[in-house]
Amino acid sequence: MRREDGGSGAGRSGRARAADAAGLARPADLYGGTAVDEHPNSPTAAIDPHRVINTSRPGGGPAVPRDVLGGSSNLHRGILTSGTADQLAALTARGAQTPSACIQFVEGEKLRLYGSWGVAADWDAIADTALDSSLGGLVVSGGGAVIVDDATVDERVPPGVVRKHGGAYLGYPVHDRLGRVLGVCCAYDLRPREWTPEQMSAVAEAAEVATLLIGEQLARHELEQQHRFLDAVLESLHDGVTACDADGHVVFANERMRRLWADDPAGAEEPGLFRALGGERLRDEPVVRPGRTKRTRHYLMDAQPILGPEGQVVGAVQALQDVTRQRRAERFRSCELAVTTALAETPSIEAAGPRVLEAVVATLDWVHAELWMVDAAAGTIRAAARWSTPGWATGIPVPDALAHGQGLAGRAWQVDKPLWIRDVGRPQSLISPDTTQERLHTALAIPVHDGTGTIGVLTVFADAVEDPEDELVALMSGIAAHLGQFVERRRVEDLQRQLVRSKNEYLALIGHELRTPLTSISAYTELLREADEATLVRDGPRLIAVVERNALQLREIINELLELSALDAGHADVRRTPMDLAAVVRDVVDRTRQAIGGAPVVIDTDLPGELIVPGDRDRLRQIVENLLGSAVRYSPDGGHVEVSLRRAGRAAELAVSDAAADVPRDEREQLFTGGYRTSRGHDRTLPGSGLGLTLSRAVVERHHGSIELTGDGDGTTILVRLPLDVR
Repeated sequence: MRREDGGSGAGRSGRARAADAAGLARPADLYGGTAVDEHPNSPTAAIDPHRVINTSRPGGGPAVPRDVLGGSSNLHRGILTSGTADQLAALTARGAQTPSACIQFVEGEKLRLYGSWGVAADWDAIADTALDSSLGGLVVSGGGAVIVDDATVDERVPPGVVRKHGGAYLGYPVHDRLGRVLGVCCAYDLRPREWTPEQMSAVAEAAEVATLLIGEQLARHELEQQHRFLDAVLESLHDGVTACDADGHVVFANERMRRLWADDPAGAEEPGLFRALGGERLRDEPVVRPGRTKRTRHYLMDAQPILGPEGQVVGAVQALQDVTRQRRAERFRSCELAVTTALAETPSIEAAGPRVLEAVVATLDWVHAELWMVDAAAGTIRAAARWSTPGWATGIPVPDALAHGQGLAGRAWQVDKPLWIRDVGRPQSLISPDTTQERLHTALAIPVHDGTGTIGVLTVFADAVEDPEDELVALMSGIAAHLGQFVERRRVEDLQRQLVRSKNEYLALIGHELRTPLTSISAYTELLREADEATLVRDGPRLIAVVERNALQLREIINELLELSALDAGHADVRRTPMDLAAVVRDVVDRTRQAIGGAPVVIDTDLPGELIVPGDRDRLRQIVENLLGSAVRYSPDGGHVEVSLRRAGRAAELAVSDAAADVPRDEREQLFTGGYRTSRGHDRTLPGSGLGLTLSRAVVERHHGSIELTGDGDGTTILVRLPLDVR
């Protein structure tokens, strides 16, 4: 508490000296204390009004509860500071024409001195007095005025506190707005006196002034508490809240609102506040606005006018709930449904790709997407599908294939994990300069897996720079998982169909390819058994040669079937070591030329000097022999057979073409299945079991390569791709 005198400007020690000069005793004795130059037994000491028994005057207002009394000190100190309380005490003393006056407030079970006039300089030692042993306590407990003219004759004052010359006391309660007693405003004299009505009115009015000041302080304090409470509540909300005055000027925006509107509360005036000022009440009004980036954000808005006591509009309040995550979750579910529907309604990943990418682009609100599938044989990843938002810049360059580790898709394939590029325009962003010129910025690549490993990559592009978001990565990973499951499911279905077809073809093979030589062997054996000696001498060697030839053919078919079964089951031994494929092809071509002799078939070659691949030399030789032998057999009337070998990326490509044999397109898918022979092969009654290409396919697949039939109707080309690296 401050020590200066709020009324006269003189310090307490100065007032004490003034009181001594006027012949007045300092009132420390009235509080049971000791003045600097006096002793408690001094003849000038009269009465200690704060050391009496707890008696009460009949009547009076209600006493304040202890919980209210104990918690009010900060309020008193806030409005009745030492200067203000001292001024009020000085006015009280002058109005009551007494040498001393004081302002006291209840704190717990004590009365604390807050302001005084004419109190000794050492008043801190007696600043607190007990409620049950002071005249002020009588005022508090009785709730009304306590008037003592002469303490020596007042029956309410216990004899034990009455001193030689007596004394006078005049105290009035200070109330709060509910009528509860908070403190005491009192005046006193060391000598007995009769209080006049004017003096009593002066003290009563001073107590009323203190009551008004305390009431104002309590109201202000409660208002400030409400403001702080409301501010804390509004700042802690997840919703953005804005309020404006009657002129539409924003007077409040909480932290959430400032973040929602990019720290520009003026932007929050629209659309809700002005509509609310016009009298509208909005509830769950959808609002779509761009966020800090170009990304669209979704809100639900509530707004209503603020009405004054007369019903007039004095302002408006608006609340915005950010529901972007909920809307995005709804779109994500719709996207997954669209993806699963597209995959269920299409036979292949290439056919489903555009529909899947369209759903992804629409859901993410991005502009471009691509689906890449791994070509293991070629060691590349090929573009299987692409999709751009309608109206977007046309002609986004997409290469047909990327090498392992090349570009965004190739790098995602290489690292086998999601890649988020915040801005593809930055140097070394894995994106070609041609692509970055199309105003693309953020890119995301997600690997596609099946049960064996990475089989593809899904890439999407945005036209704005965006930071990584786990939700988007999770969505794309889920879609990639759907794609991987689709490919794996289709592969299983294809294998099941192939199994059924192979079963039928093997039965047909047994019924035709095996039965034919067996029939010949049986027939010629019967002829040999029934022939006479002359016939055996004459025709025996020829008949035995026929039996031998058919037996060899039967053995060849059985060996091929056993070999094919071992390869398909993974039991056949395939040893992959570095070998020169060009040398193997060159040797097979030379031997075939010698074998066909003068046949009108020309074999042309385009071979490199050397091409090293990891492979099984004997089995790769078997592939070349099968392909070249098939081409020669299907060209009995002459023609050209071309054999080429080249390096293509990370793969070796072997192509065997003939111009004479034209395989119908509807038979090309079945050409590599067990025992299948084309219709032209059956028509020409060409030699062969029909297992050569099937065996070739099995050997190629054990080398992690691929084999396919190409051509435009003017002949047939069988293309084999073998990887150049060990896998």
